[in-house]
Amino acid sequence: MADAPSGHEPDAGPDEGDPTAGTPSGGERTSDGRAPDGAAAAGAAEGAAEALHLPTWTKVLGWCGVVGLIYLLICAVSIISRGFAGLGGDAAHTMFAFAAHPWVGLSVGVLGTVLIQSSTTTTAIAVTAVGSGALPIEGAIPIILGANVGTTVTTSLVALTFIGDRTEFRRALGASTVHDFYNWLSLLIFFPVELIWHPLERISGTLTDALYGADWLPNPAHFNVVRAATRPVEHAVIQTTSHVSSTLGPLFTIVIGALLILVAVRYLGKLLKLLMVGRARDILIKAVGRDQYLAMASGMGVTVVTQSSTITTSVLVPFAGTGILTPAQVYPVVVGSNLGTTFTVVFAAFAGVGPDARIGLQAAFVHLVYNVFAIVVIYVIPLLRPVPLFCAERLARAASEHRWILALYIGTAFIVLPALVIVLVGVV
Repeated sequence: MADAPSGHEPDAGPDEGDPTAGTPSGGERTSDGRAPDGAAAAGAAEGAAEALHLPTWTKVLGWCGVVGLIYLLICAVSIISRGFAGLGGDAAHTMFAFAAHPWVGLSVGVLGTVLIQSSTTTTAIAVTAVGSGALPIEGAIPIILGANVGTTVTTSLVALTFIGDRTEFRRALGASTVHDFYNWLSLLIFFPVELIWHPLERISGTLTDALYGADWLPNPAHFNVVRAATRPVEHAVIQTTSHVSSTLGPLFTIVIGALLILVAVRYLGKLLKLLMVGRARDILIKAVGRDQYLAMASGMGVTVVTQSSTITTSVLVPFAGTGILTPAQVYPVVVGSNLGTTFTVVFAAFAGVGPDARIGLQAAFVHLVYNVFAIVVIYVIPLLRPVPLFCAERLARAASEHRWILALYIGTAFIVLPALVIVLVGVV
C-alpha cells in the first residue's frame, strides 16, 4: 500500500512536536520508523477530504449550523452556572463565615466558585462580606485568588465530550487544562508573596484612592449582548425545572446543561471537520495562531463582550479537539480571557454606589492587578511560559491513557483539598 503523499503529514499541526500524532492506537510505528500502512491510508483519505470542494449552499448551511451550535454551547454553559448557583449559593455564603484565615479564604474561593460556577459571583459575595464588616479586605484577597482557579472546571466538562476518541480527548483536554495550570502557577507565585508583603492590597488601595468616584466608565451590564441573546433559552430551562423541589430543580438544570453541551460539541466537531479545511482553516489559524499577543487581545476582547472567561475557553475546546487549533495556540487566548474578565468587574465596580462601593472597587482592582502581574511574570517573561502548557499536555496524555486520572485530578484539586482545608483549619 502506498505511503501518504509527500508533504502531507496527518495531524502535524495540532500535535506539533508529538511523533506519535496521527497514528492509530496512540502512535504505533514500524521498525524503520514509518507509520503503519493504515495510518498512511488515513492520511491519504484526509488529504482527499481536504481536496473536496463543497457546494456554496452546503457551506452556508454548515456555517449557520456552527453559529447555532456555538450559541447552544454558550447557553449550556450559562444554564449549568445557573444550576450550580441555585444548588450551591447558600453553601458558599455559609463557607464565607470561616474565611478570615488566608488558607481558608483561598479554599473558599476555589470550592465556592466550583459550586457556583461563577468567579464574579464569588468575588461579589466576598466584597459584600467586606462591606458589611464581616471580612477585612486582606481576607477577601485570597478568596479572589481562589476564585480565579475555581472558574476553570467547566471547560474540562466540555473536553469530556471527546472522551470516546483517545486522540481528540488528549487534544481537547490539553487545551482546556492549560487554563487550570496557568492559574495554579499564578497562585503558587503570588499567594505567598501577598501573604508576606501584601503588594496586591497596597497597589489596589492606591488605585482606588486615585480613581474612586470617577463616573466616566460605562457599566458593562448595559452592553451585554451575549447575555441578552442567551437569556430566553436560559430562562426557559429554569422555568421548566422550577416546578420541582429547590434541590432537584437545580440538579435537573445542571443535567440539561450538560446534555446540551454534549449535543453541541458532538455535532460542532462533525461540522468543523467538514468545513474547516483549506482557506477557512488558514484564516482561523492566522487569526489565533500566528501572533501570540494578537491572540491574547482577541481572548480579552471576546471575554469583555461575553463577560465570561469560561465561555471564551469553552468555545475553543472543540476546535482543539478536532485538531484545528493546538493547545499552544489556545494558550494565549486563555491568558487574554483571564485578563478580560477582570475588566468587566472593574467597569461594573465604577458604577457601584453605597457604602460597599469603595471596597468593591478595591477588590476589583485586586483581580485586575493580580492578572496583569501574572501575564508579565508567566507569559511575557519566556522562562515560565512553557510550564502551564507542559503540565496540561502531560496531564492530557496521562488522562487519555487512564481516564481515572482526570477524575482524580479534578476531585482532589478542586473539591477534596479545599474542603479539607476549610474543615481542618477553619472549623476545627
